[in-house]
Amino acid sequence: MGITIRPLGEGDRATWERLFADYAMFYMTSIPDGGYDRVWDWIFDAGNDFWCDVAADDNGEVIGFTQYQLMHRSLGGGMVCYLSDLYVEPDVRGSGAGRAMIDHVVEFARARGLPGVRWLTQEFNYPARRLYDTYGPKTDFILYNVPV
Repeated sequence: MGITIRPLGEGDRATWERLFADYAMFYMTSIPDGGYDRVWDWIFDAGNDFWCDVAADDNGEVIGFTQYQLMHRSLGGGMVCYLSDLYVEPDVRGSGAGRAMIDHVVEFARARGLPGVRWLTQEFNYPARRLYDTYGPKTDFILYNVPV
């Protein structure tokens, strides 16, 4: 299967919402009221350093998405690219779509002179981690999340 990575388009809204909801369900969460509109606005706001690209198959069908942004890294004195979200339809996982999207984000960072790309995943996400481990070892950092 050939994979094409392209920017999310205005006409992709329904597909993106479905995939985004599936992604949230995978992580056992939900998109809050107004969340789809807020994220959609971030993506299409030229002044916001937040992007969404999609993976499409040979027929042009969207089979996954990645969302990424710039993130300050104070210890490095600069910016890195933070890969916020990566999702591939379950029936096409292993097709190369996930790797193609990660490679796309890595190239985005490289083209801008950024020193790296970072992302998080859950410990139990073993299928994805097999892919992620091909990019480098996991770090020893532990995430804390304090609701307010």
